[in-house]
Amino acid sequence: MKTWIILLRGINVGGNRVLKMADLRGLLGGLGCQNVKTYIQSGNCVLDSEIADAGELKAMIATAIKLQFDYDVPTFAMTSADMETAIAANPYDVDDAAAKNVHLFFLSAPAVDADVQRIEDLCHESEAYTLSDSVFYLHAPNGIWKSKLAAGVEKTLGVHTTARNLRSANKIMALAIRD
Repeated sequence: MKTWIILLRGINVGGNRVLKMADLRGLLGGLGCQNVKTYIQSGNCVLDSEIADAGELKAMIATAIKLQFDYDVPTFAMTSADMETAIAANPYDVDDAAAKNVHLFFLSAPAVDADVQRIEDLCHESEAYTLSDSVFYLHAPNGIWKSKLAAGVEKTLGVHTTARNLRSANKIMALAIRD
């Protein structure tokens, strides 16, 4: 059994693609996942599965959501160790209150064709970013909703992403820690 973190992109946002977490937990349980937990209403799941391959697991979950709810939902799967590594690698030292201003954009694949010049052009002087193979970190102290870089990050990176602020990432990670 492996502990996985599943992040769904774009559900329950602005009343679109509504997916109740109880229904999601039921769906995942029906797929053979165990110890399924969710955090808030935006598709953050922690679960145990016999499936050892992230690609296989996310494809299975995305297909099941499509069949049951008729939503095409970009689905990201990572091990709890991957999430722990992503959080530990965060280059921005912020206190708990400011953790909402650091966002981790999890990448579907390494951004080998990232348009670095466009990223620089979109980056406000108050912002800072760091790109790794699996995460684009954005520190936006004025808020993500005002950030042109946050709005254009996926296009500039050339890969699909889903973002969680550092506070949420820490809460999700706490669910993954098993006694």
